[in-house]
This record gives sequence, C-alpha cells and structure tokens, in this order.
Amino acid sequence: MTLALCATGRSESHLCDWQGQRLNHEALADFQRLQRRALADGIDLRIASAYRSFSRQAMIWNNKYLGVRPVFDASQQVVDLAALSPLERLHAIMLYSALPGASRHHFGSDFDVWDPSAVAEDYQLQLSPDEYAPSGPFATLNAWLSEHLHELGFYRPYLKYQGGVAAEPWHISHISSAETLQGWQTPASIADALIESEVAGKEEILPHLDELYARYVQTLCAPE
Repeated sequence: MTLALCATGRSESHLCDWQGQRLNHEALADFQRLQRRALADGIDLRIASAYRSFSRQAMIWNNKYLGVRPVFDASQQVVDLAALSPLERLHAIMLYSALPGASRHHFGSDFDVWDPSAVAEDYQLQLSPDEYAPSGPFATLNAWLSEHLHELGFYRPYLKYQGGVAAEPWHISHISSAETLQGWQTPASIADALIESEVAGKEEILPHLDELYARYVQTLCAPE
C-alpha cells in the first residue's frame, strides 16, 4: 500500500531533498551525473519542477477545471472550456495537465528541465514547445538531451504527441525508479485517491477513468 501512496502523490517516503527540490532518492545520483555531463558540454542543466504531491496537482487541476488558470490547446491557444461538454473538458485539460494521482511527477523521478545559462537572468520560463524548438532558447539543450539522456538511464516519455499527453520535450524521466512506481499507479489507486479528495469534475472523471488512464497515463514514448 505504501508504494501505491507514493505513486499517487500521497506519501513522500521515497523522496530526498536536494537543492530546493524533492527527488526520488533512487534517481538523485544519476541526475547528478547527468548534470555534470551537461555542464562539461556547456549546458547548465537545471530542474524547474520535480516531485509534485497529490494536493499540489489537485490545486493545478481545480484551477484549470474551474477557469482560474487558462487551458491551452496544441496550438497554444486558450480553450473556451464553457463551450465543451464535461468529458471534452477533461480531455482539454489532460493534454498538458495530469489528473491528480496520475501525474508522473508524483514519482519524484520525473523532472521538467531547462538551461538558465541560455537566457537572460530575468527570463520567465514558460515550458512551452516554442522554447525547445530549433529557433527557441533551449534548442541546444533539446538536442543534447536527445543525444545523451539514455547514457545515464533517462528518457523523455512525452517527446512526441501520440494521442495522449502533448509533446513535452522538457520532461525527462529516470527509467528505473519511475518503473518501480509506475506499476502502482493504477486506475484503482488513482480512483482511491480521487474518491477521498475534493477534485473538481471527479463525478465525470471516475466513470471514464479506465479510458482516460489508457490514453493519458499508458500512452508513452519508448526510450530514445
């Protein structure tokens, strides 16, 4: 049961603190090696976001579901949620934001990364596809990740859009520690977390959880 709680962001027993972030203790050494390798190649590899708890993911989700924060489509245009059916609203949000309990950030093994040395000191990071495109400020980082991630046990589960989560070239995953918890992040464990919480739209989520799980949790890119 403890691993199911970790996998759904309800336990932090698998984490350690490092440089203001919380990481899966099994991923830390490999990430430090990855960071040193990047620095040797002139890239200051930094984590923008690592572990995210169930409550934090629920806050992000609720703000988007209730219209407090904008929801974007694949073209980075704001979606008019009021014009959508309840199920369409779920799909619109899940293009970029995971259901609480279903985020890979719960594992502490998945990180959103960037290179602050490639931009001005006052740069406001967006984590948008344009930033990692060939003309974007993190194009060099993007290419470096494609070449070197696999050498130290990482990959990008959302490198390309495959019908589920949109392409997120900034999202890297430590393969071995993520796999341990991924097996415990099931429809049943996610449903258990949702039932016990105040998550907006859960009356629509729960009847469709199996299909949402298959599309947005299980649809991943293979390691590069």
